[in-house]
Amino acid sequence: MVLGIHTFLFKPYVIPSDSMKDGLLIGDFLFVSKFTYGYSRYSLPFAPPLFEGRIFGRFPKRGEVAVFTPPNQQDEVWIKRVIGLPGDRIQMRDGVLFINGNACRMKRIEDFKDHLRLEGAMREENRVFSEAGWDVPRYEETLPGGVTHTILKSDAFGQGRLDNTEEFLVPEGHYFMMGDNRDHSGDSRLYSVGFIPYENLVGRAEVIFFSTTARWWEVWKWPLAIRYGRLLNLIH
Repeated sequence: MVLGIHTFLFKPYVIPSDSMKDGLLIGDFLFVSKFTYGYSRYSLPFAPPLFEGRIFGRFPKRGEVAVFTPPNQQDEVWIKRVIGLPGDRIQMRDGVLFINGNACRMKRIEDFKDHLRLEGAMREENRVFSEAGWDVPRYEETLPGGVTHTILKSDAFGQGRLDNTEEFLVPEGHYFMMGDNRDHSGDSRLYSVGFIPYENLVGRAEVIFFSTTARWWEVWKWPLAIRYGRLLNLIH
């Protein structure tokens, strides 16, 4: 029964990195709907090559948060936001996202308090460390079609390692994926990741059902480490 639910309906995942801050934090446990995009070999445990393509497939929409298997990392599962659809032209110019030649609107909102303490961290002009945590600039970004979500921009515009890219043309049957923590995300802007085939999609992230700052083996921290305010938050 559990195997069937995990394969065809919902599967739980835990966030291990900060590439999707501030929407998803390290220690968030979430459910991913396996049926939303239909089923491929990557919907099955260990991705056995039993068939090609997708069954009962539905194309993802721009702005959705999707789980997928990278083409060059067949033993891993990643989570990013769908930014580019087949036929789109995607480019970063001085830290601003351009889709089909048009800049995505960005609006500065309240800074994100990042309480992850980094040993030996340096004080930077646009990211101040204090007892309350790092103050990371946060923006509302609006994608074509009106989908709005938040992103973090810790480096000055134009100074991030992926702030300026060539223009990418998303091929048919592929998608361009990016993390919301723009200066700390390995995604389709890198040649080592590239475009994600439709077949490699695993599912859509739906809801955070548990969240903790403790690691799984730190049992003594569990009661006080739960982020109660994040429980049952929908992912958008």
